[in-house]
Amino acid sequence: MTLAEKLAQGVADLRLALPEKTQRTLLDYLALIQKWNKVYNLTAVREAENMLGQHLLDCLAVAPHVAAARTLVDVGSGAGLPGIPLALALPQLQVTLLEANHKKAAFLRQAAIELGLDRVTVVCERAEAWHPPARFDIVISRAFSGLPEFLAAAGRLCAKEGTIVAMKGVHPYEELAQVSGGYQLRDVIPLAVPGLAAERHLVLIQPQILETQ
Repeated sequence: MTLAEKLAQGVADLRLALPEKTQRTLLDYLALIQKWNKVYNLTAVREAENMLGQHLLDCLAVAPHVAAARTLVDVGSGAGLPGIPLALALPQLQVTLLEANHKKAAFLRQAAIELGLDRVTVVCERAEAWHPPARFDIVISRAFSGLPEFLAAAGRLCAKEGTIVAMKGVHPYEELAQVSGGYQLRDVIPLAVPGLAAERHLVLIQPQILETQ
């Protein structure tokens, strides 16, 4: 099977309705990562076929769980994961890619231009130091840090009725036990990623934020 055929099969397995044009753009995104990876070391995964499962499909599996949102910030976006795949899968979503590393932020800006992502904004700031004009419906991270650190740095970016989403591997029992007051666990959802044998879980946390903050 070609890479395009494997992506189409994975998308079908995830029960997502992605137009062919969107799927082509996702493959263009993979090609950009590969090109820039040679200089900027965006990801340890080098082969496009491995990126397909470990990056693209892993992120696309999250789409149904954030589909109702209007705004999303991807904290510690790195190579744009999960923000760029979610922006492509959910074109109504306003996505902010928050990345403190200047080289990675430069890649994200270029990717947004080349992929025609008009609803994607790149911010080169540390999460704990950034003060956006408005809070977000979804605050998500894929490999930013442990849950307590993630909440401490970025929890305040979430709207009162929004959701903080952490993409994890195995069920993070120990991390959840360390989550302090001000946040309430909503759910831990096991995800089945096509072609990926490893465990994946999505942690959904409800903020309990004082309006004075």
